[in-house]
Amino acid sequence: MTLNALKWNTQFDQLGRDYSAVVDAQPLSNTRLLHFNHSLGTELGIKLTPENRAEILAQLSGEKAVTGQKFLAHVYSGHQFGQYVPQLGDGRAMLIGQIETRQNALWELQLKGAGQTPFSRFGDGRAVLRSSIREYLASEAMHGLGIPTTRALALFHSDEKIQRETIESGALIVRVAPSHIRFGSFEYFYYQHKHEKLKPLADYVIEHYFPQFSEEFTGPKFSGKADYAGWLQEVVKRTAELVASWQTVGFCHGVMNTDNMSILGLTLDYGPFGFIDGFNAKHICNHSDESGRYAYDQQPGVAYWNCSRLLQATLPLLSDKPDEAVERAQEILTTFEPTYTKALQSRWFAKLGLLETKDIDTVLVNDLLALMHGARADFTRTFRMLAEVKAKSEQPISLRDHFADVEGLDVWLFNYRERLVSESSDDDARKIRMNSVNPKFVLRNHLAQRAIELAQNDDASEIENLLSVLKAPFDEHPKFEHYAAEPTAEQQNIELSCSS
Repeated sequence: MTLNALKWNTQFDQLGRDYSAVVDAQPLSNTRLLHFNHSLGTELGIKLTPENRAEILAQLSGEKAVTGQKFLAHVYSGHQFGQYVPQLGDGRAMLIGQIETRQNALWELQLKGAGQTPFSRFGDGRAVLRSSIREYLASEAMHGLGIPTTRALALFHSDEKIQRETIESGALIVRVAPSHIRFGSFEYFYYQHKHEKLKPLADYVIEHYFPQFSEEFTGPKFSGKADYAGWLQEVVKRTAELVASWQTVGFCHGVMNTDNMSILGLTLDYGPFGFIDGFNAKHICNHSDESGRYAYDQQPGVAYWNCSRLLQATLPLLSDKPDEAVERAQEILTTFEPTYTKALQSRWFAKLGLLETKDIDTVLVNDLLALMHGARADFTRTFRMLAEVKAKSEQPISLRDHFADVEGLDVWLFNYRERLVSESSDDDARKIRMNSVNPKFVLRNHLAQRAIELAQNDDASEIENLLSVLKAPFDEHPKFEHYAAEPTAEQQNIELSCSS
């Protein structure tokens, strides 16, 4: 079976050329498959066999279109580093098509790096191997952590050379998501004063991804009125919960522009991302971010601001009366902070293995983070090692070896043990709970870099090894224990920029 035999949906295309442009893919020279995500392929109904392999890979790499499908590039705008850019759009990505699975789920296949589109501006429309491998691994790593994200289906290498900071190998990545529509998709029509175009886009999104906010349907197409306020509040909720998830695994996005914010609350557009090694609350993962706008401790505030930009862009949907629309938007925005706080606290408390919630717990979390910040203690390893603590034993634990302020840590451990005793915490059961939410493995930059170096010679072995671990990051994986090791100072100094 080839991709032609799958069930394809064309409703996004039917929105018309105001929302996307028809483009032609420009395949790279001597494109070859570097890695295929067979588990995701199975979910989508795509299985490579000796008989269909050549046909499917030709369709996924842009050499051949799927029958009845057009390559489409989304149009959108966005606030980049706080400044509004009137038109952005898919400058190096294009929609291969939308698959309807047997479970009636809708999935978009998007090809990244297949050449210029009308939205490329001055870019070449290409992707390089370095950034493609990082996105391929990161999207699956985040999925393994249970954090909403786009996914990655296939990764292609090429002999073509691409100019970035240096000359690099060209690559293609096929990423998958229910939708790649973003906050900037709505900003584009608002700031272009094409407010009549907001409703069809919002109705499309609600019909396919938020049907609980539609009042009625006529056949397969949305025809009734929608609860736009309820829908937008759900988008704000998902965004707040997403960033809470990022904070509690030490993930930094690096470029939280509004055009990189998913309308579905997914982690979208992996560029100069990074998982924190030695904890620094003000960690900046993108060396292009000179002001630290997107530092780790700034991410919640940026997400709030981005939601305010989305609500600004959708004011015409909330009311025909400007003052009333603003009032409703402000009411929706006020839900961000309590939603974020609740989600953040529940995740931190789970990471400490707590079953009950008490006022002192927030202090306990903040005191630990302050100690970690002062010692630059490894974020992932610290929380994993906390599972060794016994509620009624002061036996030294390995965690003490990683803090310069041992006395301060001992005071914290005393308070932590008292807190555990107060809820009659069972050590063995708590360890199981904690190890189910505190990953042993994350995609550290130096691990991705090693995979990139090998892949330059078409060696995908390290990509395969990393994926096998990152898809189950809470398990032990004794064979790959070295992936959980604390990186050296040199390994922590890998620089990332927007071209990453």
